[in-house]
Amino acid sequence: MAAAQGAGSSSAGPPGAPVSIPGHSSSTAVVVWEWQDEFGRWRPYRGDVCKFIEQGFQASQQKGRRSGSGLVSSSISLGHADAGLAPYVIDIPSLTQFRQDTGTMRAVRRHLFPRDSAAEQGIIWEWQNDERGWFPYEMNVCVFLEQAHASSHQRVDLGPLGYNYEVDLVAQVQTNKTTRFCRSVRRRVDNPYPVTAALAPVHTGTGCSCQQCWLNGGTGPITTRYRHSMTNFPNSSAAPQVSGRTTSVSSSGVGFVPYNKPALSGARSAPRLNAQSSWAFPQAGGAVGPSTGLSTSNGVSALNLPVKMSKPSKLNQALAAAPTDPEAVVRKYLVEVKGTPADEDCIICMEKLASPSGYSDTCECRTIKPEMVGRLTNCQHSFHMLCVLAMYSNGNKDGSLQCPSCKTIYGEKTGTQPKGKMEVSTFPQSLPGHRDCGTIQIVYHISRGIQGPEHPNPGMPYTARGFPRYCYLPDNEKGRKVLELLKVAWNRRLIFTVGTSNTTGESNTVVWNEIHHKTEMDTNLSGHGYPDPNYLDNVLAELAAQGVTEDCLRK
Repeated sequence: MAAAQGAGSSSAGPPGAPVSIPGHSSSTAVVVWEWQDEFGRWRPYRGDVCKFIEQGFQASQQKGRRSGSGLVSSSISLGHADAGLAPYVIDIPSLTQFRQDTGTMRAVRRHLFPRDSAAEQGIIWEWQNDERGWFPYEMNVCVFLEQAHASSHQRVDLGPLGYNYEVDLVAQVQTNKTTRFCRSVRRRVDNPYPVTAALAPVHTGTGCSCQQCWLNGGTGPITTRYRHSMTNFPNSSAAPQVSGRTTSVSSSGVGFVPYNKPALSGARSAPRLNAQSSWAFPQAGGAVGPSTGLSTSNGVSALNLPVKMSKPSKLNQALAAAPTDPEAVVRKYLVEVKGTPADEDCIICMEKLASPSGYSDTCECRTIKPEMVGRLTNCQHSFHMLCVLAMYSNGNKDGSLQCPSCKTIYGEKTGTQPKGKMEVSTFPQSLPGHRDCGTIQIVYHISRGIQGPEHPNPGMPYTARGFPRYCYLPDNEKGRKVLELLKVAWNRRLIFTVGTSNTTGESNTVVWNEIHHKTEMDTNLSGHGYPDPNYLDNVLAELAAQGVTEDCLRK
């Protein structure tokens, strides 16, 4: 992995130095780097961090031009710009942010804005969440709001940008147009974003395959319209502001593109994006306690009380009973809407529901036509049925669906975890913050093997580094509940997956999936240990997001 301190060396040139690319003239613009969170929102890095990233990016470009190979393999360690970002590394060729201590991967993108925009002035508009924390809008929205503010507009509609909100700039309030729920917004001045080379003319319509579109778009050339992007930049997307009150309310009617259009067919080979929160993903290691669990045939064990599962397992029974034919799954969970659909967008393809599906050119079906609209039976959100078919066909095909708007799960969600064994034992030593009880130790065993059809590269070997992995829970009522739900998640293959290791950069290896574990008993400076008063509640929420709730224990 390339050393990040080279990003600020003289080889990168001074910040904003023009970069000449054959076939394009050069000018200057303001560059903003953004990362994509678990809800699809693009969140800008701070101005000083963007400056550091851009220096590394320019250095990579220069090296690539000298070698004649385009962008060279290089990475940028964000800890050199901000000590609080020490775990994070950006891989330039793949435009991916890795968290080294957790394995979490995020998409990043690079956008150019005019010199007189809010970005150059360092002006950020933010909205307040349920916990009274402040989160920045994506820079497209910040620029739009600042233009309206400078023009003395009192109220603006964010609908053209894909958001179902109105913003009162005088009262500094954002209102959901469907639910009328209000949030506070604020305008803040921070470090200005850096000036860098821009390729002229900056594209404002359909992206092509030139280097400009690829470098600025974040995910490669996009060949479709950007009807909902105020600036018409490639890969501009919007997403709901998820409320702690009720997900269905906060995300109603909000534009969200959970899949990169139109390349759904290639999503399985793309890096998996993990849900992020304020606490860290675990890695192998930590204190190793005595393992006295008794193994059982299904791979889960417990101290003196093996977990008994019927044969075949409930998971296999569920998979055998569930319809996995894509068309059958779509028709099982969606009811076709007759007549003229509502005047709203399909948040998968971002086309009007009254128009044909945006995936009609990439997904064909004999019985589901591009103009057919369906409504999910429980949450009542509507989409093009062909869009849902494309979404399902590109996933795990386990007979379950997840609403891309409110995340309601239909059926039983399963993952791609390789075969292995989960052992459970207890010992009397207490965890910091839980002095009134002993400790539960979980040991995960997974060996190397061959990837199946559900993995990124079927037929290729995968490695399993750092196993066995040891994890810890307090042996109290809530800890035991988490343990039982982790057993369910293990049997549904949700704990691990096959992907790319952030720590080593190795691909085709077993990595943590989307459920956080504590791999140290104490010394929580790394975020992997105790004390952590919020951990049990957070992991319960993570499990619920995967469809693993207390209801599973009653079955």
